[in-house]
Amino acid sequence: MDNSYQLIIVGGGPAGLSAGLYAARARLHSLLIEKALLGGQIVNAETVENYPGFPEGISGVDLVSLMEKQALKYGLETAIAEVQRLEIRGDDRILVTSEGEYRARVIIVAGGAEHSKLGVPGEEELRGKGVSYCATCDGAFFRDRAVGVVGGGNVALNDALFLTRFASKVSVIHRRDELRATKVLQEKAFAQPGIEFVWDTVVEAIEGDSQVRQMRLRNVKTGEKSGMEVGGVFIAVGVRPNTSYLQGMLDLTPEGAIKVNERMETGIAGVFAAGDIRAGSPRQVVCAAGDGAAAVMSAERYLSSA
Repeated sequence: MDNSYQLIIVGGGPAGLSAGLYAARARLHSLLIEKALLGGQIVNAETVENYPGFPEGISGVDLVSLMEKQALKYGLETAIAEVQRLEIRGDDRILVTSEGEYRARVIIVAGGAEHSKLGVPGEEELRGKGVSYCATCDGAFFRDRAVGVVGGGNVALNDALFLTRFASKVSVIHRRDELRATKVLQEKAFAQPGIEFVWDTVVEAIEGDSQVRQMRLRNVKTGEKSGMEVGGVFIAVGVRPNTSYLQGMLDLTPEGAIKVNERMETGIAGVFAAGDIRAGSPRQVVCAAGDGAAAVMSAERYLSSA
């Protein structure tokens, strides 16, 4: 089997699929590698209301499905494999994966990011037993039960608003006394009687047996400790870029995001990055799609000048 391409895209979320579409339409011999299912985090969104062209909104699954269909229409190839490392051998960029080696002149890294963990006792042990990182995936399991949402950004408030459809009470636990979320979301959340806010507070432990029973909380200003009985804990405290295999290879931020310039170029010629995995990403689906297109345009220039 010939595993040589002009361009290989790592990651099948909106950035990767957009890059795949542009690469296929440019008639570049291209491959998109994804370790699991195509789509990335956006598949967890019940409704995407801010992607242009869908005034009534569209589910994350449906949006990704349309992106995939459009890219495949123009001949994009795909493969399921987990990338383990990147190597440079002369003019080739080599991806060593769980399914063997793939080589290309150009690599676009668009592997997105994963949910950050709290790192507290009980979090891992009770994952899937009340601890969740996806409200739209699991919210319906918590009908008529009190739940906690940890975080203060857009994801946390979207999760809290969604959970009011099912939960008897939603408590948003935030370590500060003001939110990072957009004002529109804040207004919606503050106006929702089913949501309460617990300010200046962190979770120190999640407790339960076969199911989450309570959170142990601490007020960061007073030091006061308390318990809150809940049936579920939804953690929305950020994301971690999927760049572990690139440590020591590319220039990364302390958080692990890939540093790029305005042309999506990394510090290695012929290697580009796009979407949530890059430093400075707004982490919005429309921005990720734009990154993917920009990366391919830069890749075309690189290939034509090499």
